[in-house]
Amino acid sequence: MLARAAGGATVIRDAGRVHDLTGGAQALGDASDDRLADDLDAIRMEREDRASLKRVVGLSTELEDVTEVEYRQLRLENVVLIGVYSGSGQRGLEDAENSLRELAALAETAGARVLDGLLQRRANPDPSTYLGKGKARELQELVAAVGADTVVADTELAPSQRRALEDVVKVKVIDRTAVILDIFSQHAKSREGKAQVELAQLEYLLPRLRGWGESMSRQAGGQVGSGGAGMGSRGPGETKMELDRRKIHTRMAKLRKQIAGFAPAREAKRSSRKRGEVPSVAIAGYTNAGKSSLVNRLTGTQELVQNQLFATLDTAVRHAETADGRSFTYADTVGFVRNLPHQLVEAFRSTFEEVGEADVILHVVDGSHPDPESQLRTVRDVIAEVDAQAIPELVAFNKADLLDDSQRLVLHGLVPDAVFVSARTGEGIEELRARIDAALPIPDREVTAVIPYDRGELVAELHERNRVLETEYVEAGTRVRAYVTGEMFAKLEGYLSA
Repeated sequence: MLARAAGGATVIRDAGRVHDLTGGAQALGDASDDRLADDLDAIRMEREDRASLKRVVGLSTELEDVTEVEYRQLRLENVVLIGVYSGSGQRGLEDAENSLRELAALAETAGARVLDGLLQRRANPDPSTYLGKGKARELQELVAAVGADTVVADTELAPSQRRALEDVVKVKVIDRTAVILDIFSQHAKSREGKAQVELAQLEYLLPRLRGWGESMSRQAGGQVGSGGAGMGSRGPGETKMELDRRKIHTRMAKLRKQIAGFAPAREAKRSSRKRGEVPSVAIAGYTNAGKSSLVNRLTGTQELVQNQLFATLDTAVRHAETADGRSFTYADTVGFVRNLPHQLVEAFRSTFEEVGEADVILHVVDGSHPDPESQLRTVRDVIAEVDAQAIPELVAFNKADLLDDSQRLVLHGLVPDAVFVSARTGEGIEELRARIDAALPIPDREVTAVIPYDRGELVAELHERNRVLETEYVEAGTRVRAYVTGEMFAKLEGYLSA
């Protein structure tokens, strides 16, 4: 039964259970038992809450123009989102709704249309059908009513849960992990990125192969010894599923070898930067926080910028200079997301290595997001996974042009020393540049050297990678006073002067 709840949300009530409790309360309706009746009423409301599916408003991306219905159904998957949450009170419901809205954005990025979203409050997801058998049947009615062809769960489903729920709702059922993997497969561009995504997809697929096939297993094929099953038990060999499993294992081994082969080249590039004492700033942050837009603004370049989740999957390294002329690099990395599938954390280890090897982490947060605190926590959890907690972190709240004073006050409470910036308007960019310059390691050894004119490459390196204070041209060569790194000091050793 559908009923209208407070705030306009539509919920599905289990009418039978409500009726039983209400009848019990009426039977105790004399004046002396008012308190007991109130207690029963509270219990009834609590049980109704637990038994209901709450519709999350504002998720539908269905187009209003009915002339486009046929086009939509041909080109796009129409999905209903479902989630289970265990928290009590308004805070728990808000967290669950924010998570479902994020799932809606993921589904849209993957190319789907979101028709509806439902949440059920219960202590734990049902081990069989995720929502519970009764609620799964109600979900099936909703799916049929709105014309959905896919159901997406907000958490990773066990293979048995997915199969059981598909059997009830009669349409395809996938989970959050499958959606993220699909987005990654669409956006990966480099050979390494594509290999990493494919490996993660196969790791996800392997335990989800359905059915053992009609024919007998290869274990009973061929000659059967005296201890075996005997005549009539010899099968044709491998079943279709066993063949699929073997192919997947073979392909995964090949991909792991291929990804390992990329490591030396990646390490060589990183070592080259380290040998040249070129500091690096890793751009980390939640997906769609505006990292690429901010790097474009900081460096004056125009790389891919899209209002989509995971628009950047392959690490992009760009060169920049501090105000006093020191060179460093920005490494724009893949965005993070809550409940990031462990297959992706492992597969994209090379991307996250850029964060772990950086001198400074520029943590970009979408200041206009409804729950910036959870974004901060999610990114810091992943930073901890790559053992990068000790690296200096600079937090930048992006999209400041969308914030009012009260929102800025709340964000300031989360991170008191953060910088408010807007990649769109340029607000706070100069302050952020100054903070980055200050956070980068500074050459700390002051020297004065007279460099012969035929060693001009040393003068160029001094200007590029160190901090030059004075330059003077004398008869013996170029006289330079500068702060230098230990490596540069060793190169200048024969030309130092008092």
